[in-house]
Amino acid sequence: MLTDTQIRKLKTPAKPTKFMDGRGLFILVTTAGGKWWRFRYRFAGKEKLLSLGTYPDVSLRQARDNRDEARKLLAKGIDPSTARRQEKQAKADAGVNTFELVTREWLGNVKPKWSAVYHGDTLKRFEAYVFPGIGRRPIGEVTAPELLALLRKIETRGTVETAHKVARACGQAFRYGIASGRCERNPAADLRGALKARPRPKHMAALPATELPALLQKIDAYDGDEQTQLALQLLALTFVRTTELRGATWSEIDLDKAEWTIPAERMKTKEPHHVPLSLQAVKAFSTLHSMNSKWPWVFPGRAPAKPMSKNTVLFALYRMGYHSRMTGHGFRALASTALNEMGFRPDVIERQLAHTERNAVRAAYHRSQYLEERRTMMQQWADYLDTQRSASTSVVPFGRRAGSIATRK
Repeated sequence: MLTDTQIRKLKTPAKPTKFMDGRGLFILVTTAGGKWWRFRYRFAGKEKLLSLGTYPDVSLRQARDNRDEARKLLAKGIDPSTARRQEKQAKADAGVNTFELVTREWLGNVKPKWSAVYHGDTLKRFEAYVFPGIGRRPIGEVTAPELLALLRKIETRGTVETAHKVARACGQAFRYGIASGRCERNPAADLRGALKARPRPKHMAALPATELPALLQKIDAYDGDEQTQLALQLLALTFVRTTELRGATWSEIDLDKAEWTIPAERMKTKEPHHVPLSLQAVKAFSTLHSMNSKWPWVFPGRAPAKPMSKNTVLFALYRMGYHSRMTGHGFRALASTALNEMGFRPDVIERQLAHTERNAVRAAYHRSQYLEERRTMMQQWADYLDTQRSASTSVVPFGRRAGSIATRK
C-alpha cells in the first residue's frame, strides 16, 4: 500500500516504473517525471488498463475511489473502459445536441415545405421566447416543468395564443429529436391542459354580398395612393391572398397571355398557381406596369427594394370605413359565395381559390387545372363586378366633403 509521502518522494526513473498500491491500482512514473494512475483488471478473459488521471491532480484517495467504482462496474458485468467511452460520448453528444441546435436543424429540414412567412415567424418565436431559456440545454434533459415555466412567462405578457404556438412548435422539435435519436421523449406532450385556454379564433372579416356595390364604388372613389387603389381592384378581380398580391413580380405576369403564374414557393399549397386575367385585370396590371416597370415588384414599397407593406391594403380599407368589417382576405369570401350562387362548379372555384384538396384521390384528380373553365369564370366575375359597381350612383368619394365633384382615376 502506497502513502502520499512515498508518492511525493518518488524520483524520476531511468525507465518507466510501476509502484503497486493494491487491488489492481498502481502508479506509473515516467522518465519525464509524470505520475500516472492506472487500474489493471481482466474482462472477458483479457487483461486491460484503465487510466485514472495523474498525481497530484488526482490524489491517492481519489484514485482508490475511482478504482473501487470501476470494480463495482466489473461486479455488474460492465467493462469500465467501455463505460468511460460511453460517458465521454454522452457528454460530447450533449454539447452538439442542445435544444437550439436540434431545433434549428429541424427548421432547416421543414423550410422547403413551409411558406417563408410561417417559417420566419416560427424561428422568431424560438429566438425570442425559447432559446434564451433552454437553448443551450441538451434536448434530452429538458423537462416538462421547465418548459411550462418558460411558457408561463409568455402567458403573463398576455399572449396566450403565442404560448400555444410556441408549445406546439416545441413539441414538433422534440418529436424530431426523438426521430433523430437525440432525445427519448417529448415533454411538451405532458403540458396538455396546463396552459390557459386559447382565445376563440377571430374569423376573417368579410362583408355580406349586399354591400359589394358600395365597396366597389368606394374603391373607385378612393383618393389615396393610386397603387393602393389598383391593389384593391385586383384583389376584387383575382381574389388571391394579400401576401400573394403584394409579393407579385413582373416576371410572373404575362399580359399577352392574360395570365399570372404565382410560383410554388410563394403559395400556401406549395404548388404553382395560375390566375387567368380578365380584361379588367389586364388593364389594371397594364396601368401598374406603366408606373412600376423599372422595379421587379408589381407593388414596390416606399423602399423599392421591397414590396409594399402587408398593412397597406388593410389600412386603406380602414380609411374607407371598413375597420373590423373587411380585410384583404374578405374578397376571397365574397367571391366564393357569389360564384357558388352564380352556379359555377365548386371544384373550379376551389381551384381558383388555391385551396388544398384534403382527399388524396381527389387531390390527384384535381391536378387538372380547369384552366379554360376558370378563364371563363374569371371574365364573368369581372363583368359581374362591373354591374355591381354601377348598381348605385349615390356614392361620395371617401376623404372628400359631400357636394364635391368626384374624379375617377
